[in-house]
Amino acid sequence: MNPDGNMATRLPTAIREKIEAEFHRVAREQGKTLDRLADDLVLADCDLDSLCFAIIVARLEDDLGFDPFTLAQDAEFPTTFGDFVVFYETSGAAGIRAAE
Repeated sequence: MNPDGNMATRLPTAIREKIEAEFHRVAREQGKTLDRLADDLVLADCDLDSLCFAIIVARLEDDLGFDPFTLAQDAEFPTTFGDFVVFYETSGAAGIRAAE
């Protein structure tokens, strides 16, 4: 919770940090090269494969308490790293609003 008592305003930053950390962790564990995580990084062009993404999504669900792919109807896998982060941020913020 931030100083003004509003948890939702800190959520996106916390989610981005967790996603970045998990991408780097999984890349390291799987022996993949992940040079940078910029918003314009095309996920299909990075060294991570489908197993890496499955691990990332499963770990983020454990850590964050939600899986945006099961929450969203007809969800398509994000194209860029920035899209991936926004997808999680939007789903996380929606979950907090729904719980309030």
